[in-house]
Amino acid sequence: MSDSLATFLVDSAARDPDHPALQLDDFVMTYAELDVATQHVAGMLSAKGIGPGDRVGVMLPNVPHFAIAYYGILRAGGVVVPMNVLLKGRETAFYLKDPGAKAVFAWADFAEAAQTGAEEAGAECIVVDPAGFRELVASFPAEAATPVERAGDDTAVILYTSGTTGTPKGAELTHDNMRRNALAAVGLFGVGSDAVVLGALPLFHSFGQTCGLNATMAGGGVLTLIPRFEPGKALEIIQRDKVNVFEGVPTMYGAMLNHPDAGSFDTSTLKVCASGGASMPVELMKGFEEQFNCKILEGYGLSETSPVASFNHPDKERKAGSIGTPIEGVEMRVVDDGGEPVAAGEVGEIAIKGHNVMKGYWGRPDATAETMKDGWFLTGDMAKIDEDGYFFIVDRKKDLIIRGGYNVYPREIEEVLYEHPAVREAAVVAMPHPDLGEEVGAAVALKDGAEATEEELQGFVKDQVAAYKYPRLVWFVDELPKGPTGKILKREIEVPAAK
Repeated sequence: MSDSLATFLVDSAARDPDHPALQLDDFVMTYAELDVATQHVAGMLSAKGIGPGDRVGVMLPNVPHFAIAYYGILRAGGVVVPMNVLLKGRETAFYLKDPGAKAVFAWADFAEAAQTGAEEAGAECIVVDPAGFRELVASFPAEAATPVERAGDDTAVILYTSGTTGTPKGAELTHDNMRRNALAAVGLFGVGSDAVVLGALPLFHSFGQTCGLNATMAGGGVLTLIPRFEPGKALEIIQRDKVNVFEGVPTMYGAMLNHPDAGSFDTSTLKVCASGGASMPVELMKGFEEQFNCKILEGYGLSETSPVASFNHPDKERKAGSIGTPIEGVEMRVVDDGGEPVAAGEVGEIAIKGHNVMKGYWGRPDATAETMKDGWFLTGDMAKIDEDGYFFIVDRKKDLIIRGGYNVYPREIEEVLYEHPAVREAAVVAMPHPDLGEEVGAAVALKDGAEATEEELQGFVKDQVAAYKYPRLVWFVDELPKGPTGKILKREIEVPAAK
């Protein structure tokens, strides 16, 4: 029996073929239909010479085609490289070139950037449009009725992530990593055949992929999709489809709570709400629970940990403001700079060990060695543990900006700013934001005699990176603060009062 992640779909299809697997408004796809569609995708990839171990990009929004491509690639023994649909050409080229991807499935509405990147990376771009894709896939024979044999420690997915320096790194997640993490989510959130899970989290993101897609397919429930999150639409779908499991980032909860018609929707079916991706403000949690009469469980994880590492468990005490305790089979501790555990109540860095920890960073043994010490993954997140073993995050070691649950890496934005002919120096920093958690700010020093406006620089960056990344706030300085070696000291950057 294969250890392939695709067996979740195969097993659920065998168990209850006519049960709905995916829904998008009026469109419903059963497990049998999804199973067959992925067999045809495996046939298509085989015809293109793509097989076990080959990397294939998936640049699709939250539509049924994401699952069709995802499990089709896995079924053929390939490795999925999920990509944000908002990426621009220069970004897609990197995401395809770095892992040596042979092809990418790209949504028609965003195909231009994918085609530009694929051309540069030497990969084939398979355009997915609702009308023609079904016929295209059906023209290839169904293959891999039983998923191609893969070992548990073979790579299933490469999820790109990054610290604050250099280019993004691809976290290699194995079939065992992904399977066991999804099964942990099944247990945490009670995902069975009666589960109706709201697929509002992006499926290219580890949280949406593991806890949304894979957990639902493993449990045999239905995933009802929202291609682009909008609070009113989410509330409408909860009412319409009788959603009982909702997973989201804090900004989603805030948007739903603050929707002008929040009280007019019937959300009484909601049983479990899970929050991750960023810290959940305690007041927001209280307000949401009062309004919608449900319990929010907050957890923690990273792309490198598949992602779930800890959670407030439904059968244990929940502590507001805490990321809970480690999931089964996972160890977490808080360590000092020497890697030694600190006492309860003291602040240190979270280290994680267990079945959820990645194999390593794709092609980056140096970066892997920096973060993996004796089997422990060093997260860069600072936390403390209370006397009951509950973890509380206090700060980030890295300069990573989390804007509305999305990671923004300052170095990447700085690189683009430096390409502007008027820019001498730039530093991108996080700024507090009441709704998004953090906003992207940029302090810029111009070259002597050069001129540029805030709007010009914003537009320049916006043209080259995904829309959530560009700095909403730009201000000009004569000089950026520096240390003795000439390194820019971000902690000493002063934000003008007007900003």
